Amino acid sequence: MRRPPNPQLIGFLEAYDRPIADLALALREIILEEVPEATEAIYQVYTVAIWFGFSEKMKDMFCYITTNARHINLGFPRGTTIPDPNHVLQGEGKSMRHIKFTSQGDLERSFVRRYLRASIEQLSEVTSTGGTGKSVVKSVPRKESVRRSVKRSRATGQT
Repeated sequence: MRRPPNPQLIGFLEAYDRPIADLALALREIILEEVPEATEAIYQVYTVAIWFGFSEKMKDMFCYITTNARHINLGFPRGTTIPDPNHVLQGEGKSMRHIKFTSQGDLERSFVRRYLRASIEQLSEVTSTGGTGKSVVKSVPRKESVRRSVKRSRATGQT
């Protein structure tokens, strides 16, 4: 059964151009097709971030979506330990890695679900408990500060 997006998430995504918001929602659908019972934690800071896991604890999260002015990222908290045969994982951090998406066609690449499953397998001890299937909004800053942040990154070309 399809889980509709939280109304606050829809509101947060209004700060972005429609193609970016639609891309984030389409990626969300793919993640929830793989793990329908996943807990979804929605953060609104300088970006919209949607974390997915098997509880509301960060240690039980297996992936996240972040929005940018011109693309979205599918990130993995333990991405450095995920096999990367397609050489698509980006990032320089100690443990996190991400895949960048700029179009709906990017989401249709066959390896996307394989990377999701690999990240889920890293949490095998908690996957048996399943998630709550809930969407939880974790933070809500002022809408205007988010719009300014999106406009600033568009103007400077930063992503």
